[in-house]
Amino acid sequence: MVMLPSAVLFDFDGILVDTEWAIYEAWLDTFRKQGHDLPLSLYTRCIGSDFDTWSPKSYLEKLTGESFDWEKMDGDRQIVIRAALVEQGPIEGVVDLLEEIQRREMTLAVVSSSPRSWVDGWLERLELAAFFKEVICRGCAPKIKPAPDLYLAAAEKLGVAPNKCLVIEDSLNGLISASAAGMRTWVVPNRVTSALDFSDADEVLPNFKSLGRELFRD
Repeated sequence: MVMLPSAVLFDFDGILVDTEWAIYEAWLDTFRKQGHDLPLSLYTRCIGSDFDTWSPKSYLEKLTGESFDWEKMDGDRQIVIRAALVEQGPIEGVVDLLEEIQRREMTLAVVSSSPRSWVDGWLERLELAAFFKEVICRGCAPKIKPAPDLYLAAAEKLGVAPNKCLVIEDSLNGLISASAAGMRTWVVPNRVTSALDFSDADEVLPNFKSLGRELFRD
């Protein structure tokens, strides 16, 4: 029987909502307009973290030898991303899993490197906020993923020892972060991160239905 955790900590982007593909496609379009490609193998370096880890902006400037008006381009790209996500719902199987975890009286939290305004907006819009006791985001700890700070901050807020937490992630930066925090980490890859090597994860599962079966099996 799998040892049930005291708390389950969910990443946000790419785990609760498939926001990452639309963001990648918008960046890919930016690169193609400049005559260059943006392979997923490069782009995924910043998934789950920020551009301090790897920056598509710096990379495009290096490729082209040019500088860009990033403030304008960022604004234009956000319009495209939000339009692409206007009808986006939770990832398949997420709501059923959250309901079962809640029914078994395990504590739930979101731990994300994204800004709080982005995460809260989605949780409210998709009526997921009530599931989570805490939402830990950029600014809640000194460093974001791949540093362990956000996950350690979540454990402290919840009053749960790190080794009693189960983390659900989709990125290498998230896996590195949770592992460094001393937490068991299960990965559910998505179409942006599916080619990455998650061999250091405790489990790699294809979807949330499989995750639920594994978590609650006798």
